[in-house]
Amino acid sequence: MKFTLSWLKDHLDTTATVDEIAYALTDLGLEVEEVIDPAAKLAAFTLARVTAASQHPDADRLRVCTVQTDEGEKQIVCGAPNAREGITVVLCKPGDYVPGIDVTLSIGKIRGVESHGMMASERELELSDEHNGIIELPSGEVGQKFTDWLAANRPEAVDPVFDIAITPNRPDALGVRGIARDLAARGLGMLKPLEVEPVPGGFPSPVSVSIDPALKEKGCPLFAGRVIRGVTNGPSPEWLQKRLRAIGLRPISALVDITNYFTYDLNRPLHVFDMAKVAGDLRIQPAKGGEEFLALDEKTYTVRAGDIVICDDNGVESLAGIMGGEASGADENTVDVFLESAYWTPITIAATGRALKINSDARYRFERGVDPEFTLPGLELATQMVLDLCGGEASEIAMDGAVPDTTRAYRLDPARVISLVGMEIPEATQRETLTALGFTLNGDMATPPSWRPDVLGEADLVEEVARIASLTKLKGTPMARETSGVPGPILTPMQVRTRMARRTIASLGYNECVTYSFIDAASATLFGGGADATKLDNPISSEMTHMRPDLLPGLLQAASRNQARGFTDLALFEVGPAFSGGEPGEQVVQAAGLLVGQAGPRDPWGSRRPVDLYDAKADLEAALSAIGAPARAQITRKLDGWWHPGRAGTLALGPNVLASFGEVHPKTLREMGVKGPAVAFTIRLENVPFPKKKGATRPALSSSDLQAVERDFAFVMDSQVEAITAVNAALGADKKLIDSVQVFDQFTGAKAEEQMGAGKKSIALSVRLQPTDKTLTDAEIEAVSAKIVDKVSKATGGSLRS
Repeated sequence: MKFTLSWLKDHLDTTATVDEIAYALTDLGLEVEEVIDPAAKLAAFTLARVTAASQHPDADRLRVCTVQTDEGEKQIVCGAPNAREGITVVLCKPGDYVPGIDVTLSIGKIRGVESHGMMASERELELSDEHNGIIELPSGEVGQKFTDWLAANRPEAVDPVFDIAITPNRPDALGVRGIARDLAARGLGMLKPLEVEPVPGGFPSPVSVSIDPALKEKGCPLFAGRVIRGVTNGPSPEWLQKRLRAIGLRPISALVDITNYFTYDLNRPLHVFDMAKVAGDLRIQPAKGGEEFLALDEKTYTVRAGDIVICDDNGVESLAGIMGGEASGADENTVDVFLESAYWTPITIAATGRALKINSDARYRFERGVDPEFTLPGLELATQMVLDLCGGEASEIAMDGAVPDTTRAYRLDPARVISLVGMEIPEATQRETLTALGFTLNGDMATPPSWRPDVLGEADLVEEVARIASLTKLKGTPMARETSGVPGPILTPMQVRTRMARRTIASLGYNECVTYSFIDAASATLFGGGADATKLDNPISSEMTHMRPDLLPGLLQAASRNQARGFTDLALFEVGPAFSGGEPGEQVVQAAGLLVGQAGPRDPWGSRRPVDLYDAKADLEAALSAIGAPARAQITRKLDGWWHPGRAGTLALGPNVLASFGEVHPKTLREMGVKGPAVAFTIRLENVPFPKKKGATRPALSSSDLQAVERDFAFVMDSQVEAITAVNAALGADKKLIDSVQVFDQFTGAKAEEQMGAGKKSIALSVRLQPTDKTLTDAEIEAVSAKIVDKVSKATGGSLRS
C-alpha cells in the first residue's frame, strides 16, 4: 500500500515529520517497508544568483560565470545555453553528490579555468528529463535551501512516498483514510471529517439492477449505481495524475482515474460502464459456466459455473468484484456512464480470483473485506467527483439488496486489559482509544465499526488498546519468585546425567549422531522390536515405519553410509529415547557408542589394530563413572540377540541391567550392511542408581601415611571360570583392609593344560593391602592372605598354584 505525505494530510491534520510518521506506522502494526523521500537527495543544494557571465577564453560553448552564493562569490564554468547574468539558479558545491550524473563534485579546471561547483539542470537533480539548460527559478533568495523552495512552489516534487505492508486482518488500512485514522488515534494529528452530501438525482435511472435471490445472502448483498449522462472523459487534472503516478499507477482518463483514486483513498473499489455499450439492464447472477469474457487487462477468461458475473442482454460484462470487461469499458468517446458501487462477500471473490488467477486492486480489497456501510456513501462521493471533473448530470440511484448487518458487541474489561498487556492504561484512555478507532461504546460493551471485520472478540479489543498505547513502552519486570533464597536447580537429575553422558562420550573421541526415532521394520525386528505397538500409522517413508527399539540400528545405518563413502574408521554415539511400545511410559533413555574399523592411525611402529570389546568396555566404564554409577558391578552373559555370544557382556546390579557392551554379532552387521569389526556399548541411563547423598560437595580425601603391602597370588582353576569371579572373591576377603585387586597374568592354552591338567588355566592376582591405623605385622598379613586363598578357592573351585 503506497501513499504520499500530502495525500495523508488530506485526511490527517498533522505537523509530524516523515520519520515520526514512519516510526508510528510500524509501531501500530502497519510495517513501513520503504520511505521514498525526494527531498533527502536534494538537501545539500542551495539557491544562488549569477551576477556576471563572460565568454570562456578557450571554448566557444562555455561561459565563465560569477555566482553569488551563501559563501560569497564563486567562479563556475558552465556550458548551458541559458547561463547568463541575473538568473537565480540551483547551486551544487564541491563535495556535493549529484544524483542525476552519479558524481561527487570537486574543484577542477575546465579548459584551464578553475570552476567551484556547478549549476544544475532538472535532469541532473532527477526532477524531470529536461536538460537543455540549467534551472532558472522565478523567485528565491541566495542561500535558501532548494528543498524549501520546492516545498513552497512545487510541493509534489518533494512529496515523500510511504510503502507499507498490510496484514490480511487490516483491510481498513488499504485506504489512506484508514491509515490516517490509526495515526490520529496514536496522537499524531486530528482526523479530518469526511462529509458526504447526497447528490440529488435529476432523472430516473434508465438502467435497473437486480441480484439473483440466491446471491443476496452469500455473494452480493448490495449492488447500487446510477447513470451520469453528458460527461467529458478527457485527461484527469494534474493533481490527480501526479498522485496516481507517485504510487505507481498510470493515469488513463478522468473516469478511470477517479475509480482508482477512490480505491486507494477510501478503500472503495468502483467500476464505470459505458452506457453506449450496455444493452438492457444489469443483472448480478451466477455464471452458467463456459462463458468467455474479455477483461480490461486484454486477456480472455473462461468463467466457471457459479462464478458471480454482471450481465446485460449481450452477456457477461464484468467479473463481479474482480475486473471489468473491455467491451463495456469507458474510453475518450464515452458520454454516458453507469457508475457502480457494490458489496461482495470476501470468500466468493477469493475463490473466483484464485481459480482464474486474476490479480487486481479490487479483488485484493474485496477478498479481505471492505466496509459494507460505505457502499452508498462511496457512490455519492464518487458521483460528485465525476460531476466536478467530467461534468454531466446524475440520475437517481438504482439499487437492489441491502447493507448487511455487521453489528456485534464485546465486553471491555479495563482490568483485564491491564493484566494482559502489562501496562497501566487508565480506563478513560482505553475508551478514548477505541472511540478514536471508530468503536461505539455503550457502558462496558464495545461495538466495532463496520470497516473492522477482524475484530471478533474481547481479545481483539485488548489488542487494539495495546497497539495504540505502543508495546515499546512495555517494561520488563521479573516474575515473582516462588521461594526466597538461592533458587534451586533448573535441570532434573536425569537431565544432568544425560548431559554428563553426552559430554563424556564426546570427550572420548566419539562423534555425536542425531538419527531419526523411526527405522524400517526389518531393522526394528532385528533389534527386538517391529511389533504393531511401535508401528506408525502414517510413516513418512518405507524406511521409517517403526519406532526404534534401540539406538544401535541408527548408529549402524550411519556407519554403513559412511563406509560407502570411504570412511572406514568410525567412532559414533547418540543419546536419545528407545521405544518398547506406543504408550508414554514405554520408552527409555539410552546412551550408545559404536566403534568400527581400526583403533588408531597407521604408524611406523605397527600399533594400528582392529577395535575389540575391551575398547568398548573401557569407554563404557569411563561413561558410567562420569554419571556416578557404582564402581563394582556384575558382568553376566545374559545378552540380546544382536551381541556376539562369546565376546560381549552385560553390566548389572543383580537383576538391574545397567549396560551392555562387546562385539556386534556378525549376522547383525551383515543385515545392516556394515563391514566389521564393530564393537559397541549401550547404557540404560535410567537404570543407573542415583547417589543416596544429594549434596554437591565431595567427600574429604582419605589417605594413609602407612606403607601399603602388595601380595601376589596365582590360582589354578577351570578354563571356563571368569577372572572377575576371582577378583570379586578376593575383594570380599577383607573389605576394610584390601584396597584393590588386579589381574596381572594368565596362563592358558596347550602348555597350561600340559602342566596343570586338561581344561585348566592359571590366573595371577595382585592384591594391595592398605592399613589405616598401624603397620601390618607378618602374622596379620599371613592371616589376610589365608582369607584371600580361601575365598577365591571357594568361589572358583580352584586352588593356589604351587
